[in-house]
Amino acid sequence: MTGPDGQPALELDCRGLPCPRPVIELGRHLGEVAVGEVLAVVAEDPAARADVPAWARMRGQEYLGEDAAPDGVARYQVRRLA
Repeated sequence: MTGPDGQPALELDCRGLPCPRPVIELGRHLGEVAVGEVLAVVAEDPAARADVPAWARMRGQEYLGEDAAPDGVARYQVRRLA
């Protein structure tokens, strides 16, 4: 679930982190959101576009898609399923 304002329960700022750090941070922080909540990763690394959905698939989580943070940087959203 997202918060009452429609935003993810947790958003990770991974701007400036090279591959594979955005997915490493995603894995490190997944436990900080409850099952059913959404965690977002904001990343400039172009590899994150493929890495985040692949990570979610391999870990049994739900990849919700990509949108943009307020500054235009790509934001990838994952729902915790387990």
